[in-house]
Amino acid sequence: MSAKTKSDILWFETLRNTDVPIVGGKNASLGEMINAGMPVPPGFAVTAYAYEKFIKQTGIAKKIYEIISETVTDPNNPKQYDVASKKIRKLIEDTPMPAAIAKSIKAAYKELNKRFSLKDVFVAVRSSATAEDLPDASFAGQQETYLNVKGPDELLEKVVKCWSSLFTPRAIFYRNEKGFEHEKVFISVGVQKMVNSGAAGVMFTINPVTGETDEIVIEGNYGLGETVVAGAVNPDDFVVDKNTLKIEERRIARKTIHYIRDPKTGKTVHLNVPKEKQKEPCVSDKEIIHLAKLAKLIESHYKKAMDIEWAIDKDLSFPKNIFVVQARPETVWSAKGMKSTQAEEMKAQADLKVVVKGIAAGKRGYGYGVAKVVLSPEEANEKMKEGDVLVTDMTNPDFVPFMKIASAIVTDKGGITSHAAIVSRELAIPCVVGTETATEVLKTGSEYTVDSRNGMIYEGILREATEASAQAAVAVVADSAPVTATKIYMNLGVPEKIEDYKNLPFEGIGLMRTEFILASAIGEHPLNFVDTGKSQDFVDKLAAGVATVARAIQPRPVVVRLSDFKTNEYRELKGGDKYEIVEENPMLGWRGCSRYISKWYQKAFRLECQAIKKCRTEWGLKNVWVMLPMVRTLWEAKQVLEIMKEEELERNRDFKVWLMAETPSLGIMADEFSKLVDGFSIGSNDMTQGVLMIDRDSERLGQMGYFDEREPAVKRIIAHLIKAAHENGCTVSICGEGPSNLPDFAEFLVRAGIDSISVNNDAVLATKKHVASIEQKIILERLAEQAALAAGRPLKKPTPDWEWTP
Repeated sequence: MSAKTKSDILWFETLRNTDVPIVGGKNASLGEMINAGMPVPPGFAVTAYAYEKFIKQTGIAKKIYEIISETVTDPNNPKQYDVASKKIRKLIEDTPMPAAIAKSIKAAYKELNKRFSLKDVFVAVRSSATAEDLPDASFAGQQETYLNVKGPDELLEKVVKCWSSLFTPRAIFYRNEKGFEHEKVFISVGVQKMVNSGAAGVMFTINPVTGETDEIVIEGNYGLGETVVAGAVNPDDFVVDKNTLKIEERRIARKTIHYIRDPKTGKTVHLNVPKEKQKEPCVSDKEIIHLAKLAKLIESHYKKAMDIEWAIDKDLSFPKNIFVVQARPETVWSAKGMKSTQAEEMKAQADLKVVVKGIAAGKRGYGYGVAKVVLSPEEANEKMKEGDVLVTDMTNPDFVPFMKIASAIVTDKGGITSHAAIVSRELAIPCVVGTETATEVLKTGSEYTVDSRNGMIYEGILREATEASAQAAVAVVADSAPVTATKIYMNLGVPEKIEDYKNLPFEGIGLMRTEFILASAIGEHPLNFVDTGKSQDFVDKLAAGVATVARAIQPRPVVVRLSDFKTNEYRELKGGDKYEIVEENPMLGWRGCSRYISKWYQKAFRLECQAIKKCRTEWGLKNVWVMLPMVRTLWEAKQVLEIMKEEELERNRDFKVWLMAETPSLGIMADEFSKLVDGFSIGSNDMTQGVLMIDRDSERLGQMGYFDEREPAVKRIIAHLIKAAHENGCTVSICGEGPSNLPDFAEFLVRAGIDSISVNNDAVLATKKHVASIEQKIILERLAEQAALAAGRPLKKPTPDWEWTP
């Protein structure tokens, strides 16, 4: 064993890329860059050997790996990762550090102080796992970082927290996914002098969106770079030509928040950016060009595309103020091109047999693969592989992990508003529901094509399906979205999907469904958290899901619909049978606001309010708004708003409260409800159900054509709602499927004066174009009317079927 491999502390300048097993990828890269002459803030690494000594000398190593093997028995169950993580992190953080290791860390910190003639220098404490930052495994961000750490005692505390962060739920899951053995992945900790950042961010030596190798993309914000890395703000964006160093593109964002060091406490604080600076670039042109030069040098040294973090010290003058604080191989485009696809046998559509028909749902298009007929989540866990066609009787929240890996979904039961239909639309997966016989007709192991445009399942692989997939894989969105007076919002449920959709031309999230977070990320009945003393865990998890979306699209609003599970769906959650009653028709039962005000659920509703408050006040996400579902009466709406007020959620200039307009009572009484809130979002599925007295989950009535938002009675109550809301200063949106599936229904909404339309991700651009054409049509009609009137020949217009004076 060399001197390096058995040292607790190694200074950055002694490290090279070959030292990854000793100090992890992050620290090894810092040492490599220092030795290549890059401007890197000095510091030292607490080695992986020190961590290994810690877990072995204290006797906790065996316990750690036993917890993982005993707790994570289902790799697709996120709850198990969470339980294992909590147990392991508590074990590590409660175990005292051996005195010799603590002494080495304190001595190194003292030496760092001496180098700068300071008593207690501010440092960044960053984890650096030994399997991290490799070209084929992006471990970055799996462990934790602590900024503006000061003093030896706080340093020791944060080192231990970094050690324990080797076992976050995400890190455990990621190692399982990538095939890394937990026993062979250790962790080093980098201790680096803080840059007192006036601006910071990231840069790529390849365009991360297009893969263009001749472009350097630089993103930045005021203050610490964590706002850019974490997606807490829309950063400034610069594209530099790698050959000429000319700034080809610049997008100056409205930067609303920044993280800085509080000059009094020394701690990191989150503050609003002064209004006069929000639209100014956070870096100068000469700083951009200097950063681009550094990026070229780093790429040249590593001989590969790189992902680099940078910071500009506001206490120093140019160019000595520019530092590189991290660099790792770019992992997305470097992995592309290495994968090959196998040619499949295909038949022309005319030669394929239609084996079953149903109701088209989900993403409009084709899905194809090997069918797996499964009647329970347990059976799905045994049989399902990525790319299979999931065939089942009906789905529930426990099926979501398997729906995520399916190429298509087919169910016997359900209509266009069933769980399978809603989730498949959210995940952008083709789906056909209500087939009645798919589980009997389709065979496990056979290949099928699912056509979710026409509700058909073909035997074999349809040529058109693979051609459409190939075109989609290489397509570059070149369409420019038209400008519309009617805002186009997007519906969302799965928070992590926002990264796939955030660049679509939508003006906000018009419906964020919290049910997906409850079912997947939380998986436990909210009242179970209350009764077991874990209320804060629920608040933190729900807040984290909402914040993921809000940060990604700031400053665009995120309208969060608070929980709207029915009693049968709540019973599916862990502990649910203890709190839920059995109802004959849960769709019309104890749901929405009636739950919130009841003695049986109010404590859980308050937790939801606390999660929203955390997003807005602790994390500064002022773009988070709230929507209340299933509002039946004025008195219950007032009670809910009073509870929210008690939880410090009260309407103001930048906090809007909307109501889901799903009940005929709300539509009829819209003038009175308008006095309580800022807006409404029409749930056309429930509104149609209520007006026409139809069970929206009835396959038979759905197949007979009864469920149709275009019925004049439904349109009349919607038109009345829009008119009454506008007269009282309220905005009106719609978040049902009607506008994207029914062009004439969308035209009715625009003509009736709807303010916004919220659709699923795959319908955003098409809906925006359709709405633009409707608005242009209306303008031309009005011009023609004015011309006819001026000529003394006024046009006679037919009375639309939705005009109504109640």
